[in-house]
Amino acid sequence: MGASSHILIRSLDRSAAIFLIAVGSIAIAVPMLNLYAPPTSAIHVSTYLVALFGKYACYAILALSIDLIWGYCGILSLGHGAFFALGGYAMGMYLMRQIGTRGVYADPILPDFMVFLNWKELPVYWYGFQHLSYAALMVVLVPGMLAFIFGWFAFRSRVSGVYLSIITQALTYALMLGFFRNNFGFGGNNGLTDFKDILGFDVRSEATRAALFSISGVTLMIGFLVCRAIVTSKFGKVLIAIRDAEARTRFLGYRVESYKLFVFTLSAGMAGIAGALYVPQVGIINPSEFAPGNSIEAVIWVAVGGRGTLAGAVLGAIIVNYAKTYFTSGVLAPYWLFMLGGLFIGVTLLLPRGIVGSLHHWTALRRDRASAAAEEGVAAPPPEPQPAE
Repeated sequence: MGASSHILIRSLDRSAAIFLIAVGSIAIAVPMLNLYAPPTSAIHVSTYLVALFGKYACYAILALSIDLIWGYCGILSLGHGAFFALGGYAMGMYLMRQIGTRGVYADPILPDFMVFLNWKELPVYWYGFQHLSYAALMVVLVPGMLAFIFGWFAFRSRVSGVYLSIITQALTYALMLGFFRNNFGFGGNNGLTDFKDILGFDVRSEATRAALFSISGVTLMIGFLVCRAIVTSKFGKVLIAIRDAEARTRFLGYRVESYKLFVFTLSAGMAGIAGALYVPQVGIINPSEFAPGNSIEAVIWVAVGGRGTLAGAVLGAIIVNYAKTYFTSGVLAPYWLFMLGGLFIGVTLLLPRGIVGSLHHWTALRRDRASAAAEEGVAAPPPEPQPAE
């Protein structure tokens, strides 16, 4: 316990501590202002905003998982939306099992869509999802196992670069096509929805939404701490070496495939947790979450915020999704994808390190110039006194 605490403390610098304090403060303040501030007050946070901010927090966790593999190991995954959706479906299956006789067809076992499609019995892979502990295990296990099996074959075959990106995109597209089918047993095109409660609490009540937001904020903090501990450790230094010179790292004797497989599996588990927290806050999960465009958009979040910074990935997810919320609710809605593409091109050309990465770079340059100027001042000999005329 002491060793793990030492690793976490050692991994925190000033900026990381500020980030954690800011997220923790928001995770406490937003629910308090929603539940206890009068609705007529200027500081009151509406339930709509609580759910919206909770969705942003889930997207931030997804962005963290992508930054861990792309920013520090050089693995550009264009299919992380699949792991996010699988975690969401695992949570959605638990929420569907909680409906019971309160559904449209009042079947105590079968979800409404199965009754509508004349299913006679519950599929075996739905067993156990009436328990939250089992569902929570599946939230991590299913995306993790898929990532492990996929990564085992891909990394052992030394597939990397754009080829790996294309394969991950094909993976999520294949899953999307499968989940659209009614005979898969996951609700087909409509997905899973009409959730009632979670652990006996009404999932649509203000208190439950506030609690889910706080849980999402705490999970974001834990995810940041885990990623930070990894990237600042000796293991993280090897990941960076793989990113910058994979062949040289392999020649030095490191089992590159094992490092990549571990971090890819861990990243998929984080994405699954993000999806599980996302579903009860938005109230639905359907195959559109598997769309390759969602995974590409998540990569843009990381690029905008600054890959290889962790905090930048979180910032990018919040900025881009806030812009999406703002621009897709008005007359500019049809042009949002053009604006998103323009944002990505602009960041790539003008801020290739992203927002946070550029700030770090400019700060380091300023510090180096100040140090160089100070050294020149010390090294320069004092001027010789001039003789009086």
